[in-house]
Formats: sequence, C-alpha cells, structure tokens
Amino acid sequence: MDTLVDTSGQAIARRIQLERKARHWSMTDLAARSDVSKAAISKIERGEMSPTASVLVRLANAFDLTLAGLLMRAEQQTGAVQRMQDQPLWEDPESHYVRRQVFRATNNPIEMAKIYLPAGASVTIPSTGFDGIKEVIHVLEGTLSLETLGQAHTLETGDSIGLVKTSDVTFANKAGSACTYLVTLARK
Repeated sequence: MDTLVDTSGQAIARRIQLERKARHWSMTDLAARSDVSKAAISKIERGEMSPTASVLVRLANAFDLTLAGLLMRAEQQTGAVQRMQDQPLWEDPESHYVRRQVFRATNNPIEMAKIYLPAGASVTIPSTGFDGIKEVIHVLEGTLSLETLGQAHTLETGDSIGLVKTSDVTFANKAGSACTYLVTLARK
C-alpha cells in the first residue's frame, strides 16, 4: 500500500469542536462523557494532537455516533455513490493503521471500512459506541489476529468473523507483512 498522509486531521479537529458546541457542551462536559481528558480534547481541537483510534471511538460515542459517522461528518460526505477518491482516509498516529471509509450513508444501516494494518502493529478498539452494532471482519490480504472476550482468533486471507462488540477488541498484525481487511458494521 502506498504511504498515506492524514489529510483529514484538521477536518476531524473542526468536526469534534462543532459537534461539542452544537450540543452546548464545554470541554469538561465532553471529557466526562467520553472518558478523554479535557487537555487531550483541547489539543485535538487546536490540531496540536492527532487522536488515536481508541480516542476517536470514545469521542464519537459521546456524540452518539460511530467512528465512521464522525469521520464522514468531518469530511462532509453525502450521497449514494461514494467515489474512491472521495472516501475519507485516516491514519492512527500510534499504530499507523489506516482506515478508508468505503461506504456510509445516513439512510443505510450498513457501514464499510477498509483497514490497512502494518506488519507488527496493533490497535485496540474500545467497546464503547458499539451498542446494538454487529460487525463482520473479512481479511482481504495477510494475517489478522484479534482478541475479544478473552478469546484469540487468527484470520488468514479470505477468512471472516462476525462480532457483537461487548468488550474491547484488539486487532494485531503479528506477521512480517501488511494486512488489509474489510469491516462491515450493521446498526440496528
């Protein structure tokens, strides 16, 4: 996969601030609802810090959004056809996991994201924000290890697993080459 640059960092920062202000919340209010420190929220909103996947999930949950919903709002994307060049990309600054939002529409309960996980990287996605959401993971290329509810699973190219997130899930690439997988979410 080509090296990708997070071009949506400022858009995410603006969106988080807009979502917070639209609800008339202070940074303290958002911190209490998201379990993200007020200092981190301030740095994120000023564009001084790029949030990790875990932090973004917590913030999205506080706004009653999925991660995809928050990213799509940041990119102001609407419409039935979502062209590849218009699909938002986001890179986790910690793990360098790259998320391409393949599909999300307000009138459809299905969301799809394509994830690139570099060799040796891992990311833990908290269960918060996934109430009533079912998820299917399908490995497109490579080997993906995941752990949830104390169970470990190893998925190879072509393998899939269905999850109902009731606990944190750790996605890890323990192999020597990159892994790409598709995440499909269904909201109730």
